[in-house]
Amino acid sequence: MNQHRTDDSADSAIVGLLTECQLPLRLYIRALLPGDPAAGDVIQQANAKIWEKRGDFEPGTHFKAWAMAIARFEVLNHRKRQARDARLHFSSELEETVAAELAEVNDDLAERQAALRECMQSLKPASRELLMRRYASQQPLAEFASQVGRSVGGVKVTLHRLRTALAECIERRLVATGETE
Repeated sequence: MNQHRTDDSADSAIVGLLTECQLPLRLYIRALLPGDPAAGDVIQQANAKIWEKRGDFEPGTHFKAWAMAIARFEVLNHRKRQARDARLHFSSELEETVAAELAEVNDDLAERQAALRECMQSLKPASRELLMRRYASQQPLAEFASQVGRSVGGVKVTLHRLRTALAECIERRLVATGETE
């Protein structure tokens, strides 16, 4: 019974750590597989492999680094499958360079995401809806502009202003909470 409770507790801890590193894990894999429509599948495979290997994780060590190492192997496995299909792939040297640079990226993604959510809420509803519709859409800009009844240039300018306002808002919030240097 105690062993079962300990396993449940350890599994709960792993679920928490895995949930916490989902955004960095997704960004990491998508950075290693730019434009690859299979990136979502590789993310799922990485999550499944991390869960499968959860017993190998040593509590007190760096979970994110451990999870990224597993994700990297899943990316490499995906690349091997692609190579069998004779697709274009990165050299292992380039993958190592990208992986090393991503490992050094500031680890404030969760704080930035929270700040983005708050800043999105501070936008006017029409502006928020325009951003959400544009970035949820797969449509070409001209088609999107026509759908919202605006010119392409007008949509571009509005989206640029909104992105700039959001970026400034995020930086202000991070500075206010002491998340940036």
